[in-house]
Amino acid sequence: MTATEQLARDLEAARARTLLLTDHDEPELLRQHTPLLSPLVWDLAHVAQQEDLWLLRRGDARRPGLLPPAVEALYDAFAQPRAVRARLPLLPPVEARAYGREVRARVLERLERLGRDDDGDPFDVAMVVSHEQQHDETMLQALAVRTGPPLLGAGTPLPPGRPGVAGTSVPVPGGPFVLGVDAADEPFSLDNERPAHVVDLPAFRIGRVPVTNAEYAAFVADGGYDTPRWWSGRGWAHRQEAGLQRPQYWSPDGTVRTRFGVLEEIPGDEPVQHVTFFEAEAYAAWAGARLPTEAEWEKAAAWDPAAGRRRRWPWGDPEPTPALANLDGSALRPAPVGAYPAGASAYGAEQLVGDVWEWTSSGFTPWPGFTPMLYADYSAPFFGGDYRVLRGGAWSVASSILRPSFRNWDHPVRRQVFSGFRLAWDA
Repeated sequence: MTATEQLARDLEAARARTLLLTDHDEPELLRQHTPLLSPLVWDLAHVAQQEDLWLLRRGDARRPGLLPPAVEALYDAFAQPRAVRARLPLLPPVEARAYGREVRARVLERLERLGRDDDGDPFDVAMVVSHEQQHDETMLQALAVRTGPPLLGAGTPLPPGRPGVAGTSVPVPGGPFVLGVDAADEPFSLDNERPAHVVDLPAFRIGRVPVTNAEYAAFVADGGYDTPRWWSGRGWAHRQEAGLQRPQYWSPDGTVRTRFGVLEEIPGDEPVQHVTFFEAEAYAAWAGARLPTEAEWEKAAAWDPAAGRRRRWPWGDPEPTPALANLDGSALRPAPVGAYPAGASAYGAEQLVGDVWEWTSSGFTPWPGFTPMLYADYSAPFFGGDYRVLRGGAWSVASSILRPSFRNWDHPVRRQVFSGFRLAWDA
């Protein structure tokens, strides 16, 4: 299969996922479940508008698109905050779908020329795939917050975990490694992942697997939410202001949770998810540990000390499969810890890719030598803001857009994200 054919397949896979997540009646698509997330009908048209802009107009907003300018402006993510999007005169679902079909037909025609006549750079196609898949993930977040009967079912089966891995750690010796990637090795990596550069880290230990629900429940039971000494000053202030007492979707007694409208017992061996950075930080202090930096996380995930080079994935070069990682969204939940021993990194850390986004202690800053990509506002406006970096990708992330170098970021108070964490210790 040629690279162009693979990009066409990736585009179609992203659109199929978008249509599946928006295959609901019009009132459902118009609902806004939280000011933090858009109504699904906005995302439905926005992904097509961005595809129109970047693949048909080559990023030149001055060129006319397929929508009238006043309508297109409704889908400008910077101009229209999420909290107001439900009040905008958005395209009805039937028109949004028709718009998406028209844009996609023209893009596929252009893609045929790309393979035949070198009509442009395939990076912009990959960027559009990544953009749509990321919006599919935020639509899953909206559907998780949603109240009412389930729309997505119970999710596909996952492999069983294995006992004895929760709470254990692996050593990572000190020394230099290559942090980040270059376009030559990862042509579709995003600007904040580049360039590759050498970083020398002291030795540390890192959790073999993410912290589980059972481990986190012990923190709750021990009064972790009522003990200021485990929390940073900002974290304690937010805990009080937001009234946090347990992870999002947990019942007050910590025995059941609501997952996409399904009420179920909380599986003790699953990675905990839907916690803020501040909650993760407090748990780590209570456990006598800390959160890893993102450099530590990436070394544990991608560096092969025996070969003296990065691995494409924690386990090596083969692409992800259901035997190696929990990705692509169909499970609707993390796998139990110990489910993927074949997916371990060179250091023995497991489940570094998939299951939950993992909070790190690092703020979002550029790597030395950072250069913006063609979508210059993807990363640069957020550098130095009030963000913490999350690594690894959750069960909700498409495997086609993920890499161990992929950097996600969010405000430390957010927990609608499918976010968890693992611990680290100084050696």
